[in-house]
Amino acid sequence: MDSILIALHLVAAALWVGGMFFAHQAQRPAALDLDPPLRLGLWVRTFKRFFPWVWAFVIILPITGYAMLFSRYGGFGGAPVYIHIMQGFGWVMIVIFIKLYFLSFQRLKTAVAGQDFKSGANHLATIRRWVGINLLIGVGVLAVASAGRFLI
Repeated sequence: MDSILIALHLVAAALWVGGMFFAHQAQRPAALDLDPPLRLGLWVRTFKRFFPWVWAFVIILPITGYAMLFSRYGGFGGAPVYIHIMQGFGWVMIVIFIKLYFLSFQRLKTAVAGQDFKSGANHLATIRRWVGINLLIGVGVLAVASAGRFLI
């Protein structure tokens, strides 16, 4: 059972962080050449496809993480420090995503639908900043997950 939990956990984390890396470091620079209506429309369509996956990851990661925490360590008291670090920063990432989804993304969709591209660009810039922050945290969490038991 632990092997299934860890596989689900690692795949969900890798896909979430990898998706953010792709969006931030590959799609964003490539999309800058597009006119605002096309660029903003592309981002809305991209997020509409990516965010349902992120919602799945936001559900899978805590469930699998806490299942492993309790099955391996008997709860929080028996867990090493690196597990607490992963868990804390994982929740920070989830809160950032929820804020991004319910505020900035909804505003971006509304602006693009109303052809208010100046406002849409501002909302997209906000999303980019939060995705960048979440990407940095996510890379840090992956580093702690992979090396934490050897360092902390």
